[in-house]
Amino acid sequence: MENVWRPDPDASFSRRLGIAPTDPGSGRGPGETGSGGEGGCPDLWELDNGDVVVIGRDLTDHYAARLPDGVSVGAGERLVVIPRGMARAAKADIPDA
Repeated sequence: MENVWRPDPDASFSRRLGIAPTDPGSGRGPGETGSGGEGGCPDLWELDNGDVVVIGRDLTDHYAARLPDGVSVGAGERLVVIPRGMARAAKADIPDA
């Protein structure tokens, strides 16, 4: 039997990873590159079970035909993009394996 990860829909938001979408360096401020979207996007959060939530721009359809060999987006999954500054800022909050 294949060991397939399943998200826990009952897990709660625990803490933000990195910086808020409105903070300098997030990729959203004046003169910065990034998603620049409305509604608090992008953002990274850890859930109380240790899983991570990524709030970003859904570009699944855009990248679907250009995925590298061995990479796929399964049923019920979406390819989400966040700004580099947001990912770099979160690095300090993500423990090494």
